[in-house]
Amino acid sequence: MKLVDAHHHLWDPTRRTYDWLAGLDPIRRPYTEADLRAVTPASATVLVQTVGETDETVEFLGVAASSSLVAGVVGWVDLTAPGIADQLASLRSARGGAALVGIRHQAQDEPDPRWLVRPEVIRGITAVAAAGLSYDILVKPAQHEAAVELADAVPGVRLVLDHAGKPAIADGGYEPWAAFLSSLSARPNVFCKLSGLVTEADWTKWTVDEIRPYAEHVLTSFGPDRVMFGSDWPVCELAATYDQVYEAAQAFTSALSTSEQEEVFGGTAIRAYPLSSGDG
Repeated sequence: MKLVDAHHHLWDPTRRTYDWLAGLDPIRRPYTEADLRAVTPASATVLVQTVGETDETVEFLGVAASSSLVAGVVGWVDLTAPGIADQLASLRSARGGAALVGIRHQAQDEPDPRWLVRPEVIRGITAVAAAGLSYDILVKPAQHEAAVELADAVPGVRLVLDHAGKPAIADGGYEPWAAFLSSLSARPNVFCKLSGLVTEADWTKWTVDEIRPYAEHVLTSFGPDRVMFGSDWPVCELAATYDQVYEAAQAFTSALSTSEQEEVFGGTAIRAYPLSSGDG
């Protein structure tokens, strides 16, 4: 089975400021494509933005252009800009621009929990879809209601929920997250990443059995054909190695058929973004 890692990052704190890395000393160092190659068994990956800067997206497209591993880039543009279509066209014409498969904004950090459903944001996300791209939803519980409303507002847009909406695993919080996930999964334009769960659990004491109910709810709600594996490397290193994250995902999906596992570990990502292939 060819593995597609649908969610990982690269960064270099010596060249750019990452406010969200404050206090996260174990991962506050450069991570390169070569570092990724050293730890991943994937044949293709999706590189996801980390800051609200188009310069980072241009750099990531350059990485994809020179890499046989990075098959897609989820970048960043200002969704509220009147000229968003021109911004997207500029990125697509840059070196490696064909690898741009999606856009993401850290909506979880916006003071307004309803930021996702502001008219200017919906216009921007509609422009993203018109350019043939998907939109990644990065939210915490405060933005869950808006995420569902967004899915209804843009039914023709491929939406990808990052990190299963960040359930409060460390606190044993299952509801209202589970109800949110069931509601969002009823919208057929939404996909979900089986990613980021180890860092929502206790970083030092998490177990596969502790996380399993959350992963199973993701799979039951969305079905394997709308769920995709993502390592969330190197953020995952706060709680687990790449191998441990992959092994946990294999455990969560062990009861699925071979064809269903192939969807979670490759097929869904290839269709959702879409990627031109799953082999690099």
